[in-house]
Amino acid sequence: MKTAVRLAAIIALGVVCLFVIRAAPSSRGDQRDDWPVYGHDAGGMRFSPLTQITRENVAQLKVAWTFHTGDISDGSGGRKRTGFETTPILVDGTLYLTTGFNRVIALDPETGKQRWAYDPLLEQAADYGDGLINRGVATWLDPDRAEGKLCHRRIFEATLDARLIALDAATGAGCPDFGASGQVSLRNVARYLPGQYHMTSAPTVISDIVVVGSAINDNSRVDMPSGVVRAFDARTGALRWSWEPLPPNEPRTAEKNGGKIWRTGAGNAWSTIVADPERDLVFVPTGSASPDYYGGLRLGDNKWANSVVALHAKTGELAWGFQLVHHDLWDYDSASPPLLTTIVHDGKRIPVVIQGNKTGFLYVLNRDTGVPVFPVEERPVPQSDIPGEVASPTQPFPSAPPALVPQRYSADDAWGITPADREACRVKMQGLRSEGIFTPPSVQGTLTVPGNVGGMNWSGYAFDPQHGLLVVNMNNLPAKVRMISQSKIDDDSDNNTDTSHGEYGWQRGAPYGMFRQFIFSPLGLPCVPPPWGTLAAVDMATGKIRWQVPLGEMAPGKPVPPGSINLGGPIATASGLVFISGTWDPFIRAFDVETGKEIWKAQLPAGGHAMPMTYQMRENGKQYVVIAAGGHAKVDEEPQGDSLVAFTLP
Repeated sequence: MKTAVRLAAIIALGVVCLFVIRAAPSSRGDQRDDWPVYGHDAGGMRFSPLTQITRENVAQLKVAWTFHTGDISDGSGGRKRTGFETTPILVDGTLYLTTGFNRVIALDPETGKQRWAYDPLLEQAADYGDGLINRGVATWLDPDRAEGKLCHRRIFEATLDARLIALDAATGAGCPDFGASGQVSLRNVARYLPGQYHMTSAPTVISDIVVVGSAINDNSRVDMPSGVVRAFDARTGALRWSWEPLPPNEPRTAEKNGGKIWRTGAGNAWSTIVADPERDLVFVPTGSASPDYYGGLRLGDNKWANSVVALHAKTGELAWGFQLVHHDLWDYDSASPPLLTTIVHDGKRIPVVIQGNKTGFLYVLNRDTGVPVFPVEERPVPQSDIPGEVASPTQPFPSAPPALVPQRYSADDAWGITPADREACRVKMQGLRSEGIFTPPSVQGTLTVPGNVGGMNWSGYAFDPQHGLLVVNMNNLPAKVRMISQSKIDDDSDNNTDTSHGEYGWQRGAPYGMFRQFIFSPLGLPCVPPPWGTLAAVDMATGKIRWQVPLGEMAPGKPVPPGSINLGGPIATASGLVFISGTWDPFIRAFDVETGKEIWKAQLPAGGHAMPMTYQMRENGKQYVVIAAGGHAKVDEEPQGDSLVAFTLP
């Protein structure tokens, strides 16, 4: 017996040593690695195996090259303002990116010199809700077309004016066998609205199909366009399947709602869809049903809005779904892309999908079944006092990880950098309905915690499998939401002078419109205690927060606490580094993944509201870190730019 036990121990030790030898990062730089998908791999882990840039030498990073796209709009002349949110991909020795005008550009990855550019001649003067932005492209290699032939490799872009475009990766020419001269119209959806139905995220490719969702403007009306998710043949552009997140709003639905016609739209997947080729599944994050802040015409849970769903890639049929927010009244989209990985929990290796949202909650679900790995409990939440509204009596609260942002404030928590600033904040917050997270909107005004840009947004997260850590950036930014009778909203908008950081949503077709406003002090800082932006690492084996630190600065060089509102996510590398930008101050930073210590930062020409990426073209070549720096489309205070900046070691 002792001999058997000893032999088992030796074998186990050998396996551990073998794993350590294989997993240990190399510092010699004798690797190469592309970045072929928006999130590096099909499942969106955002983890690079490269190790040339380390914790010891990252401070030596210098700008290798800068490329200017020339595509900037300041919001005048009938156009929206541009942002630069692209994350390039790297395949076959070429870097591919997009601009806010939907131009696709191919660059030399080591010099930044342009190889070609394609202009789809975007309809720029339209009501694109988030401004002129695009987050990137996808690619597909045609196994039946010889190398060197036109469209052997294709680059796919989904445009703001609702087109899916296929380009030859080598030349930028449209693929003639895809749709009509390389384009497929995405406008043939129920209740299509020009400009208000568009695409901002990169398509997703799995096998030989291209999957696209849509971005739909919030709060303009009840019956917004359908949030349908569609898959197209990567070679011909023919529609393979479509999946509706919400039932069609037809009169027949009245039978299920006491004779009341069920009217809504959206529930759309505007963020990044990810794929699991081995399981032949795509994972879709969905947003809120329309309109965001009144649900009296869309009774019930509104499945599958505010969810993560797994669809069979060949058919589009639902494999499983998990709803993060029932009957959303807060604009709590599943804005973060799903992340696919394998974790060790209770001694078992479990394939999971990780999904966060604007509530600040993270849900860890079994990838095959959708069953939570950490238990989720339905808890009672505050109820609505708006006539006709029927809020969900409960919402799903995960037992772990804990909420990554505060979820309750009152006027007593008002913060200001001076006594006068604090008092002004207290006055703004007093009298608002405030019962913690999921307090419904109200006529008197509700303090929504987190607000619709709080918690986790499209920035997403990165997973370091060597340390079992999920790295995620969050915003601590509450908002005031006030419901307004339709008979009074026009007068309210004419007479309300306190519209800084705020906007009206008419919600046409509903009895109420709304006004929402982030709560800032007279000095321009959030009215709640800092930090207003954080970066955290969550141990995915235990569901515990390993560390959480302020991210960036709201007012660099001034006596203001650290922690900035941020949009733009992290990546991780095998050398123990986390790279992230996204803050109001125009810097890109590197953090130690094990401690959260900031160990490098470099100033950018403008805010870097995009996810960075990294690559190494050849063995013993240079590792590059690339970030788009162009400012944000909806933050007028930020300077704009058009720079794609690459860093490398001297």
